[in-house]
Order: sequence, then C-alpha cells, then structure tokens
Amino acid sequence: MAAEPSHQSQILSSTVCELGEGPSFELETETLWWFDILGKTLHELHVPSRAARAHRLPFMASVVARIDDERQLLATEEGLFIRDRASGELSLYCELETDEPDNRSNDGRVHPSGSLWIGTMGKDAEEGAGAIYHVAEAKPTLLFENVSIPNSICFSPDGTTGYFVDTRINHLMHVPLDPATGLPREPALVLADTSARPGGMDGSVCDSRGNIWNARWGAGTVDCYSAAGKLLASHVSLAKRTTCPAFYGVDLNRLALTSAWEGLSDTERREDPLAGQLFCLTPGVSGTPEASFKL
Repeated sequence: MAAEPSHQSQILSSTVCELGEGPSFELETETLWWFDILGKTLHELHVPSRAARAHRLPFMASVVARIDDERQLLATEEGLFIRDRASGELSLYCELETDEPDNRSNDGRVHPSGSLWIGTMGKDAEEGAGAIYHVAEAKPTLLFENVSIPNSICFSPDGTTGYFVDTRINHLMHVPLDPATGLPREPALVLADTSARPGGMDGSVCDSRGNIWNARWGAGTVDCYSAAGKLLASHVSLAKRTTCPAFYGVDLNRLALTSAWEGLSDTERREDPLAGQLFCLTPGVSGTPEASFKL
C-alpha cells in the first residue's frame, strides 16, 4: 500500500460548493481559481491576502486557464470562452459538441505547449456520452471518444506524456505526446487499474518529479502514483468526495483540493459536514507552474 504515512488535510476556504472542481493556481498573481460547476460560479482566492471573490456565470463551467494579464480561457457547457478579467465579459472562442446539447465540459488542463485538453460528459453522466478533445488555434481535435466521466487529465513536466481516466472504468491511462503540440504519438495504454479500490479516480495533477496526484472521489483521499503506475502514498482529506488537486504557493509546495456534496442525502451531509469546501495539504514535493493557454 502507501509507502509513506497518511497526512490529514486542512481547510483552505470554507466556501461550500455543490460540485467544487477545476482548481488552478496562477503563479503570476498568486491566485487560486476553482468552480462550483452546478452552482455556475467561478471562485478566486488571492493566497497571500486571503481576499476571496465569487463570480457568477451564465452557464456551467469547469476549467479556467490563464491567457495573459487581461484574459482567461473558460471551458463551459456551451463551448470555450475568453473571459475579460476586469469586466467579467465572456466572448466565444470556439464551440464544442454543438450537436450534443445534453453534454457539458468536465475535467481539463493546459498542456505545456499551450494547447488545451478538455473532457466532456453527459449532464446525467450517461454511459459513453462524452469525449476528450485537444484544442489549439480555436480548433478542437477529437482524441478519445465514448468516455462516460473524463477525469485525471494532466501531463508530465516535459510534456511528453499525457494521463486521463474514465471514472466509470477507473483505469488510469497514459499516452506518449508530441511535447511541441500536446497531440498523441501512439495509442493510450493502461498505466494503473484501480477498479478494485473503493471510490473512483477524479482529477489529477503531476508534480515536478513526474508523479501523478489523484483525488479519489468517495474515498476521501489524494493518492500519489509514480510514472510507472505504482501507488506511493495516500493522504486523507476532510471530505469524502474529493474532486481535483492543484499545486499552489510561491514555491508550489502546497496542494489545494476541491470537494463536493453533490448527491449526498441529508444524513450523509451531516456525516460529512465539510463536504464542498476547499482543502490543502503539504505533500512533501513541489509542482510546476501551470501553462498559459496560447490563442
């Protein structure tokens, strides 16, 4: 099992999200961003000052990425949008799955090349309804289809390997990539079969050593896997439905962790009182700066 002791997380923000997701740390502004997907809200937390803001959105969104000092990219249920930081104004960058109105965006991340990988899924998590796309120069390219719940999208620090999972299956996949574009060179293969473990693989991020840090939905842990697929450590969260981690801080040596209360009964919510809040832990390793999206 885990090669090192389990460590307890702490509360970073007591803001409660029904479906907290998509944490992203912008080193340039020392700001953490994350979503309440079902609450149609983008949250921000300036880490040094602890100043927090909530930005209401007209639709569900799940991924935010820096473009430059004035703009961000948002992945939403209606496509990819450019967000003006000052005004909050949203302008369409490119459409996704216009023929699938019952789908929404889910997990995604910017590759070191500046391209985006973005997953889609049915709003009721219908079997095989989603897919994973590569987006560059406003052009979506289908990478993987018949995906039920796309998650764990992340990349090795040098951009030569991509990772993803269908939470319905719980096989962590890896695929060789062209580091200049973020496009696959070969078919994806299973790196780790975690289907026998409790819970499901949700969002992931890679550290500077190339290990994969995965939030385990339903198990209340953040698990660390080596690039060879070996489980190295398991860290305990303060909520069962952990969703996605992100390295943050000036040294990128802290790990932020979103969570959710979606689907919990009243009794389950009483038993899991911190569900939906944002947590943090000290993993003992550092991450790498998140790449900006290139228009």
